[in-house]
Amino acid sequence: MLRTGAPVTVATAGIRIHDQHWIGGEWQAAASGESFDVRNPATGELLARVASGDAADVDRAATAARAAFRGEAWRKLSPHRRAELLWRLADLVERHAEELALLETLNNGKPLFESRQVDLPGVVENFRYYAGLADKIEGATIPVAGLFLNYTLREPLGVVGCIVPWNFPLSLAAWKMAPALACGNTVILKPAEQTPLTALRLAELAAEAGFPPGVLNVVAGFGETAGTALVRHPDVDAISFTGSTEVGRIVMREAATTLKKVSLELGGKSPNIVFADADLAAAARGSCSGIFYGKGEVCAAGSRILVEESIAGDFVRALLDRTAKMTVGDPLDPKTRIGAIVSEAQLERVLSYIERGKSEGARLLCGGERITVNGRGNFVTATVFDEVTPQMTIAQEEIFGPVAAVMTFRDVHDAIDKANRTIYGLAAGIWSRDIGKAHRLAAEIQAGTVWINTYQRYDSGSPFGGYKQSGFARDLGFQSAIDKYTQVKSVWVALDA
Repeated sequence: MLRTGAPVTVATAGIRIHDQHWIGGEWQAAASGESFDVRNPATGELLARVASGDAADVDRAATAARAAFRGEAWRKLSPHRRAELLWRLADLVERHAEELALLETLNNGKPLFESRQVDLPGVVENFRYYAGLADKIEGATIPVAGLFLNYTLREPLGVVGCIVPWNFPLSLAAWKMAPALACGNTVILKPAEQTPLTALRLAELAAEAGFPPGVLNVVAGFGETAGTALVRHPDVDAISFTGSTEVGRIVMREAATTLKKVSLELGGKSPNIVFADADLAAAARGSCSGIFYGKGEVCAAGSRILVEESIAGDFVRALLDRTAKMTVGDPLDPKTRIGAIVSEAQLERVLSYIERGKSEGARLLCGGERITVNGRGNFVTATVFDEVTPQMTIAQEEIFGPVAAVMTFRDVHDAIDKANRTIYGLAAGIWSRDIGKAHRLAAEIQAGTVWINTYQRYDSGSPFGGYKQSGFARDLGFQSAIDKYTQVKSVWVALDA
């Protein structure tokens, strides 16, 4: 089903677009003078021509971030004051939530209700949660042999480079920025070239909140130029990266030249496992949202739906009933449930996987069609394949689009085998009324997050990250943030001197 809405442009929405880097507390053009187009994927409208960063711009940002880290305005700022700044930034994001949500939707193509009702409240919560962390970073005293006092200090790493993808531009920026700043680091944020606009606006709000110049810098640009320069830069102490597994490998390789600390949250091919004793309606609803939420452009999307053989027919019918309600259309229409794929290149990637599924023998039950709204936009209908086998490409490779691959399993052992038969290990879902079985299965699944009788749940207090080639280290959480964004110093004091 296709819906359309009245066209909204940046001009008619009255949104101010920032098109330069934010470095050292001021807007700066690219050193090269180059820029790149940022477009609305739902309409093709040119939103802005944004400064295209390269090594020179990253160097300016690193210099500003290092100076801010060493400067008294940030280094000697009390943890209580850091907490106050983060809380103030949360208030400003909340105050500008309508503007930020609309900008996110215009830039990313996701439905406005997702940006406004899911993403923005999560961003506010994230900043407030880590405001509470800032004054709770503690060391320890350790009983050691001899007449010595031994204690540890938790200290910030220094300059942290945060590289975020285009699927949740503002949310993932907050996931990384907030704990890094709470721990006393300075930050260089490199947003995806497809979706830099909310990151640039966030930098302005951080300055309004009172963060000293250079504490947060935003450099827009491409991964091959700005991203690589950030990872290689000798004055950047750590990289926190979210993106594809392929690029994650490059990040690790490039970071090795300076031995900087690296954390990676990468791709996924997450299994959503439905047992015969599950609540069928709830499982169909959760499986539907698990793959189609966010247009399927979600690293933890439940893209492999594993169904016990005895209920496969009933479940698939229930899933198709739910899928039929996933309205594709104008992201600004409140009835839209699947918006525009972020770019033409990503749309072609999704469509190529759909063709691959058909050619390898999977049965296309619904969707798989490219459509337009008023003759424009990067849209594809919600797609469900049945009769998928584990070796098929659509069961092994991350598509990053609204494409579900349904396969069956015989018993618990077969479910575990098929769930783990992948290079990824980001997330998984289990649907069963037998809670003991669900707990036992959760222990066997190789994934960083396992949801039982739910899917796609996140909280600032709960760590999120992957096993295997889905990466290492964790975003979110309390102790995981301290481990990720601080380093430990051991101090020895002789008591008999």
